[in-house]
Amino acid sequence: MAEYYLGLRHAHIGFAILSVSLFLLRGGLMLVESPKVHAAWLKYPSYVIDTLLLTAALMLTTVIHQYPFSSGWLSMKVFLLLVYIVLGSVALKRGRTRAIRIAALVGALLTIGFLVTVARAHHPLGILAAHAT
Repeated sequence: MAEYYLGLRHAHIGFAILSVSLFLLRGGLMLVESPKVHAAWLKYPSYVIDTLLLTAALMLTTVIHQYPFSSGWLSMKVFLLLVYIVLGSVALKRGRTRAIRIAALVGALLTIGFLVTVARAHHPLGILAAHAT
């Protein structure tokens, strides 16, 4: 199984970059108040990309034998992913005002940024881990 690690890791990272890039594009369209933010050609590919991202993540947990809720950094990644999903939903469609949508967009991007530091550090505090010791 270890022979699949690098390929799965690269796929996971690639799908994450695609997912966040598409979110950034839709967020930019929301900022300029374009109706294209809800266009099917932008919305539906994100479902496919996010499904592939999650599939690669689940396969990686199997390969490295570390699982959410038994590994602190993976538990934090799952928690931050849920926060990102909620904030992203508010930013792109559920926010009642433009100010709420913008605040949610910024919050979602900060959340995903911190999630990346958790993934890179393999520590629940991510970038803050170096400052905690």
